[in-house]
Amino acid sequence: MHTLFISDLHLSPAHPELTAAFRQFLRHQAIHADALYILGDLFDFWIDDKDPTDFAREIKAALKDVTSGGTPCYFIHGNRDFLVGKRFATETGVTLLEEHTVISLYGQRALIMHGDTLCLDDVRYLQFREKVHQPWRQALFRLLPFRIKQKIVSKIQTNVRQDKQNKSFEIMDVNQSEVQRVMNDQNVNLLIHGHTHRPDIHTYHSSDSKKVRIVLGDWGKEISVLTYDHLGQYHLDRQLITEYSDQ
Repeated sequence: MHTLFISDLHLSPAHPELTAAFRQFLRHQAIHADALYILGDLFDFWIDDKDPTDFAREIKAALKDVTSGGTPCYFIHGNRDFLVGKRFATETGVTLLEEHTVISLYGQRALIMHGDTLCLDDVRYLQFREKVHQPWRQALFRLLPFRIKQKIVSKIQTNVRQDKQNKSFEIMDVNQSEVQRVMNDQNVNLLIHGHTHRPDIHTYHSSDSKKVRIVLGDWGKEISVLTYDHLGQYHLDRQLITEYSDQ
């Protein structure tokens, strides 16, 4: 008995090797899990639930195979796929969760999230996030023709890449005070998130308990998967994409 967690795959038509690895992961691992949690940025950018491309249909079909096979799949929006909506959920069988969600992992309370809201020192990103999450902006964006949306997204992606080059790793990492505040507010000793692309297991002690923060890794040359079992044991697995895709 075990549950799987992944994030930051950044799937796109430009990287078919990642898509192939994801499909292999779903077919050989996720299908045997008690549940699969995707904690944001499954896509490099999700433009629209009505995306007509073969790439979008392929991912939807792969997820539908998993949920139809009996494995519940849960999704939290990331900073690249915040436009994933109800239509996507209906077509895949995936359940959309709130950006901060507390779950029970075999009796252990755990807070799961994408993790971008923990990065309080990345002020420019948080300002951008606030803008793109405004309902009226999203409503206007959805009305545009798909090709226009693609051009807008391409420009945003270029700006994001350029902005990252001018930021230190420290700015783009989580703020520890915010981590402690959120965990205390939610009354949890376990936090699981992605976003920072720094897979690791962090611990610290509060006045009366040990706190654990598990950071999921991104997918690039390697895949990164957190396995949490019914005995409360957990580990972060990493495997080369080239090896995994050939399974």
